[in-house]
Amino acid sequence: MEARVSSGVITKTQSPFLSPLHARKLQSLRNMSALPNTINIYHQFSNASVYLRSTFSSRTHVFKQAIKDDSREFELSTLTALSPLDGRYWGKVKDLAPYMSEYGLIYFRVLVEIKWLLMLSQIPEVIEVPSFSAEAQSYLLGLIDGFSMDDALEVKKIERVTNHDVKAVEYFLKQKCQSQPEIAKVLEFFHFACTSEDINNLAHALMLKEAMTKVMFPTMDKLVEAICKLAKANAGVSMLSRTHGQPASPTTLGKEMAIFAVRLSRERQEISQVEMMGKFAGAVGNYNAHIVAYPTVNWPQIAEQFVTSLGLKFNPYVTQIETHDYMAKLYYAIIRFNNILIDFDRDIWGYISLGYFKQITKAGEIGSSTMPHKVNPIDFENSEGNLGKANEDLTYLSMKLPISRWQRDLTDSTVLRNMGAGLGHSLLAYKSALQGIGKLQVNEARLSEDLNQAWEVLAEPIQTVMRRYGVPEPYEKLKELTRGRAVTKESIREFIEGLELPEEAKTHLLKLTPHSYVGAAVELANTVDSAVNVINGSEVLETCRRKN
Repeated sequence: MEARVSSGVITKTQSPFLSPLHARKLQSLRNMSALPNTINIYHQFSNASVYLRSTFSSRTHVFKQAIKDDSREFELSTLTALSPLDGRYWGKVKDLAPYMSEYGLIYFRVLVEIKWLLMLSQIPEVIEVPSFSAEAQSYLLGLIDGFSMDDALEVKKIERVTNHDVKAVEYFLKQKCQSQPEIAKVLEFFHFACTSEDINNLAHALMLKEAMTKVMFPTMDKLVEAICKLAKANAGVSMLSRTHGQPASPTTLGKEMAIFAVRLSRERQEISQVEMMGKFAGAVGNYNAHIVAYPTVNWPQIAEQFVTSLGLKFNPYVTQIETHDYMAKLYYAIIRFNNILIDFDRDIWGYISLGYFKQITKAGEIGSSTMPHKVNPIDFENSEGNLGKANEDLTYLSMKLPISRWQRDLTDSTVLRNMGAGLGHSLLAYKSALQGIGKLQVNEARLSEDLNQAWEVLAEPIQTVMRRYGVPEPYEKLKELTRGRAVTKESIREFIEGLELPEEAKTHLLKLTPHSYVGAAVELANTVDSAVNVINGSEVLETCRRKN
């Protein structure tokens, strides 16, 4: 199922905001201001003007606002949005809007209400709702398929009277169906035996399912694929490792990238295994009203059939609300994915700082307002920053949502409206990292330079071979040669030639260089696709290749 609008495109003027501050609370926020001391501010938009004046007197701030007859209030746009997701970054996150916005919530509520009426028409004992004709069914399904932005705005208009968002959906559907003779006879069976949370919990689950399937997973997969390509392209590019920030046994650039591809794939797979759950058991989870109205119907079985028909996992043990435990599991899994990507961002940032990567410049771009030479790793910094913000939002959701007083309190309602923010900042971060990866250019000369200055890293293989052949105190001898001292190719060769080792072993050691001492790194990098495919059943990379 897919959210649709009449034009096929959602724009900011149609207000499908990711932040509930914009979608529900714009009116109250328009009147907010806090201006210290005596300030006269004049704002002009087109022919409209707004004067704001604040006066300070006796430790009391007094705010007065005068609006001329021909003026208008601040209106929401990318310049006035409180959330940067709905402002500066809208173009990068708007793909989430059909699912995670107020529009998306209303759409899925409409879908659930209609599907429930259709389900009732299929229960023999509910004789008051007879089976619908093909025409009536088509009419109802058409309300879902043709649901438009204008329809959503009509629901909001009704809500201004009812002050209840779910009831507004019910009234909207009754209005829409009055003209259809069959459905007009059973209008009161819209929302039959339902509490608002029966509708909401399924709508939220469908929002998350569609957002993950249609937007988040494809972007995660592109990210994994981009890192896999980076790994394979640089499988044989030797690189000095650093442990504790100090030179360590060499690796290859490709193998270090492969690690991230595999780690991200593993978490992506974990996220995909989280089952979106739903309940449909009435006011406190016992089917109280259902059983009184129709005692002979097996309502738990009907509820399970209904929930699973929507592609969700049925949760039979609930209060008024679905327990939200699956949401916590989902968000924590996304946080783990995000944490790995933070690690990637920081490593790439460091490699750029070391000169291992150059960044392809773009004509017209500016790196610093005062230092013209700068080409900053802004994409990875942007990614890291947004991942941190996403994790903060998702952590709060994970900790708060599973907790509800007794059979239900309302604290989850306002919190659930913020699901789009955590996903939005994650999506923005993934796209920033992808953009940064696309600008990377390996500087092999710089990588080689560091390796040529680090012959001491061969102390490890030398002392290991010495152990094999029984040379006494191998570790101590290499420690004396290398620790805190300048080590050169010549000094290493001289040490090896003085060892009592079989000629074959000695010859092998003399051939070693910091460039060649990389173990199985090349093979690990070259086989990263196989490793990722084993984790994900080949789905991720093959899907990405087909799309590309």
